Amino acid sequence: MKNNNSLLAVSAILGAFMGLAAGVLLLRRAEQRGSQVAISGSEGLSIGLLAIGLLRQIATLGDE
Repeated sequence: MKNNNSLLAVSAILGAFMGLAAGVLLLRRAEQRGSQVAISGSEGLSIGLLAIGLLRQIATLGDE
């Protein structure tokens, strides 16, 4: 059980850092363009579907 808790903690920390990095990149792009941060509905949907696909891939790791 201790290994499961450690894995979850490490995964949560890595997920938080990935989210922070994505936010920084989004803000940098907006600053370079001299505009505000704006994500259209289609971009949001695309990112959401990509995230779901990534989670499905992670869920199938080791099932070979």
